[in-house]
Amino acid sequence: MPTPDFILDLRRRIGTELLWLSGVTGVVLDEGGQVLLGRRSDNGLWALPSGILEPGEEPAMGLLREITEETAIIAEALALTHVSVGPPTSYPNGDRTQFLDLTFWCRPLSGEAQVADEESTEVGWFALGDLPAPLAPSSAERLAATLRYRHDPGAGASFAGRAETGD
Repeated sequence: MPTPDFILDLRRRIGTELLWLSGVTGVVLDEGGQVLLGRRSDNGLWALPSGILEPGEEPAMGLLREITEETAIIAEALALTHVSVGPPTSYPNGDRTQFLDLTFWCRPLSGEAQVADEESTEVGWFALGDLPAPLAPSSAERLAATLRYRHDPGAGASFAGRAETGD
C-alpha cells in the first residue's frame, strides 16, 4: 500500500518510533442490506474500506475519498458509529504505528464496485448473513458496532469506557 507523503516525511525525522495516526473506516450498506468489502492485497483479509487521514482533513470527507479511491463507489457518510484504538503494529521495516479509528455508517450514492487501486485484489457487495472469509477482526468489530448503531441510533456511537449491550 502506498504510504502517504506526510508519513514518509515524518519517518525521515523520527525513524521507526511509534507513530500515532488517525484512521477512518466506512461501513457502506446498500438498500438491500449488503455491505461493501475489499480483499486486502497486503494480507488477503476481507475488510471494510478504510484509510489514513491527511493532516487537517475532515474525517468524513477523508473517508469518502478513501471509499472512492479503493472501490470506485461514491458514498455519503450518515453517522459516526464507533471510535476505537488499535494495538501498536510493527512492520517488516521496523516502523511502528498505532491507529485511532473513526468508523462511519455510509450509504452508496453511485458507482460500480470494483478494484480501483492497488490496496485490494477484489471488491464486492456481500449479504450480512453471508460474509466472505477470512474477514479482518477489526472489520467484524466495526461492522457489528455500526449495525448496533443502525438498530438504535439513540444509543450513540460505541467507544471504550462506555457500556455496550448486545442485540
